Amino acid sequence: MMRELEMPRTSAVKNAYVYSVGYSSIFFVGDCVEVKPRTKALAIQRQIANFNANEGSFEAFPIFSRPIPRPEPTDDVQFTVANRSSFIHVDSISIISISTSAVLQIGSNQLIDAESRTKHIRQLQHRPASPS
Repeated sequence: MMRELEMPRTSAVKNAYVYSVGYSSIFFVGDCVEVKPRTKALAIQRQIANFNANEGSFEAFPIFSRPIPRPEPTDDVQFTVANRSSFIHVDSISIISISTSAVLQIGSNQLIDAESRTKHIRQLQHRPASPS
């Protein structure tokens, strides 16, 4: 259920230090209605470098096309928001990194629907058992 944004608010930020924003992530100051960051990543780690021209297709892995199960709310939650000021004041914020469909927002919104799908593949050499 979408709720209407309350009274318009102004976000006032004195200092914001964000070292790294990556892979479909968002750093946003202000209000918005919807944020829907999406990331698909295929991470292949090999003990011996061997690159094939035909690898890297998301379609080859079902994890990238399966529907994501959405939890159904089981209880009605009622709450009241009382904004005593039309300003959101932030003196200072320091963030090392936001990554892979993450959202850092100073402000208001109605919906954040973030999705990150990552397939990790490790290809290591087989070691023969040592004689005892």
